[in-house]
Amino acid sequence: MNVVKEFHIGEEYTNDQVRFALDLENLGGIRPSVDARKHLRHLAIMTAAEESGRILSENPYNDRIEGDILTYTAQGREGDQQLLGRNKRLIEQYSNPVPFFGFINVGRQTYRFLGLLELLRHYQEIQADKRGVLRKVWLFEFRIHGNPSIVPIEQAAAISGHLLSESRTKNTFADLEREVAEIDEAVSNNTRDLYKIENVRSLLVRVPPYSFEHLVKELMEKNGFQDVP
Repeated sequence: MNVVKEFHIGEEYTNDQVRFALDLENLGGIRPSVDARKHLRHLAIMTAAEESGRILSENPYNDRIEGDILTYTAQGREGDQQLLGRNKRLIEQYSNPVPFFGFINVGRQTYRFLGLLELLRHYQEIQADKRGVLRKVWLFEFRIHGNPSIVPIEQAAAISGHLLSESRTKNTFADLEREVAEIDEAVSNNTRDLYKIENVRSLLVRVPPYSFEHLVKELMEKNGFQDVP
């Protein structure tokens, strides 16, 4: 088995190559790697988003990739899902820019590297479990970063820190304000521009939860509200 020291976007790797390179457990869709103090070093997300003919009893998860966004269902095949254990590890990236490696299953014990992932938001949805019973699940939206196309494992922490810092310090409010103004104009002209509305949605999901309250506060103040807490 070739020892993997870096992952190339679009290239395929065996399950053993991934787990030994990143020091992960053998199974599971969420595979954290922790240090001696149980602090998260990095994490791998294994999805089957492109799987066709999905058998509910074997794979109840409704993952999907749209553009550069991966919508990923948390772990737990039966009953309501909880933000505990490995699922809870995912939300650590909000406050700690640890690398999340994204992989998609392309065959038996074979995965294609998608790139480093950035957690944008998480929310609940109703889906069927492996028995076909409706239950509450947690969905996580990740941005798939296509650059850099080669991720050396030893440099992944620094790369992830840079990507997340750059993404979260962009002038999101200015972009959002411009898009909202365009929607207002479209509405005033009695038109419906769903493309512009979708652009606003895509901007909103990029705002980390801990920054969203400040974004709403600034938006309200710019529209004349005072003493917004």
